[in-house]
Amino acid sequence: MNIGEKVRDDFPALSRTIHGKPLIYLDSAATALKPKPVIEATRAYYAENSANVHRGVHTLSQLATDAFESTREKVRAFVNAREEAEIIFTKGCTEAINLVAQSYARTFLKAGDEIVITTMEHHSNIVPWQILCEQIGTVLRVAPINDDGEVILEEYEQLLSEKTKIVALVHISNSIGTINPAKQMIAMAKKHGAICLVDGAQGGPHLQINVQDIDADFYTLSCHKIYGPTGTGILYGKRTLLEKMPPYQSGGSMIRTVSFEKTTYAEIPAKFEPGTPNIAGFIGLGAAIDYVQSIGKEAIASYEHELLAYGTQLLSDIPGLTIRGQAREKAGILAFTLEGVHPHDLGTVLDAEGIAIRAGHHCTMPLMKRMGVPATARASLGMYTMKSDLDALQRAVRKAKEILG
Repeated sequence: MNIGEKVRDDFPALSRTIHGKPLIYLDSAATALKPKPVIEATRAYYAENSANVHRGVHTLSQLATDAFESTREKVRAFVNAREEAEIIFTKGCTEAINLVAQSYARTFLKAGDEIVITTMEHHSNIVPWQILCEQIGTVLRVAPINDDGEVILEEYEQLLSEKTKIVALVHISNSIGTINPAKQMIAMAKKHGAICLVDGAQGGPHLQINVQDIDADFYTLSCHKIYGPTGTGILYGKRTLLEKMPPYQSGGSMIRTVSFEKTTYAEIPAKFEPGTPNIAGFIGLGAAIDYVQSIGKEAIASYEHELLAYGTQLLSDIPGLTIRGQAREKAGILAFTLEGVHPHDLGTVLDAEGIAIRAGHHCTMPLMKRMGVPATARASLGMYTMKSDLDALQRAVRKAKEILG
C-alpha cells in the first residue's frame, strides 16, 4: 500500500462529490486539504480550551498557552532552528516577507543598496521589495532563468556585488515546481556579505528543511500548505538579526513596559507577535506537523516524485499539450498549456469532471511573461494524490481538447 492509499481516509474532504462525481483534488499548491487530527485539534480548542494565551492565570488559559507554545518547538524541529525564540508566528508567508522588508531592510538598507530576486518569484516576494525601493531608494535586481525554468547561476552570480544587501529567493516555484539550489545560491551571496531570505511556501510541504545547513538568515513558511489551518505562517530568523530589528507592528503582548513617555519591547519572539494570535490555528499547526512527521518527509517527497514522473509522462502523451517548467530538480507541480484552449476554460471543464486544478498566472505574472504565456493550468500534488487521480486528469484533459480545441 502506498502513502496515498494509507492516508486518504484521514482527509474527510476526499469523500465528498463535486457535480455528482468523486472529488479529485489537484490544487495542493494553493492550499492542502486538512487531515482529521488537524480538524480535531482546532475543534477541541474552541470546544474545550477556548481561552486567550500568555496573560491568563486560570486553567483554561494555561492549557491553551501550553498547546500554543508547544507548536513553536515543533516548528523549530521542523526547520532545524537553533532555538524556539527564532520562530516567529505570523498570519502567513506573505506577512513574514513583509516583516523582513519593513523591519530589517527598511532599517538597515539605504538608497543604492541592491536586492536580488529571481524571475520565478511569487508576487509576495516581489512587491514587498518594490515597495521598499520606492520608500528608501534601494534597487531591485532580477536573476534570469533558462527555458527549462532554472535560475542561470552564472548570470545570478554576476548580479552579486558589494552592493547586494539582500537575496530573496523562492525555494520551490509555486508555478512550475523548480527546486532552487538554495544552499549554493546562499553561499554565493554570502561571499558578498548579503543577508538571505528563502521563501519556503512550497518548500515546507515538499522538502526536508534545514535552515542551519543552507545557512538561511530568514526562512518563511505558509502553514496551510503543510496541511495546517489557514491564517498561519512562520518566519524563522537568526537571533542576531531578530534582536536588532525594530517591531513590525505594535500592540499588546509585544511590550515590556509602557508609559506615555516611552515604551520598551519584549524579547523575541514576542516582540514580533502583537495582539491575540490565531490560537486555534497554531494549535492545529502543531497537529499538522505531528501528522506530517508521522508519515515522514522523505517518504512523502519520494512518493510525490514518483507521482510527478508518472503524471509528466501521462500529460506528455496528449497532442498539443506543453508542460511548462522542466527543471532537473522539481517538486510535485505539473503546469501546462493546451493548444487552442484557454487554461480557465480547461479548468472549468475539469471541474465538471470533479477535478480541482488551478488556472491563471498563479501570482507570478513576470514568470508567465518569461514563458510567453498569459496563464497555465496547474495540477499540484499532495501526499493523498493517487496515480488514478492523474489517470483521470489525463482523460479529462483529452475530453476538454475534444470539446474546446
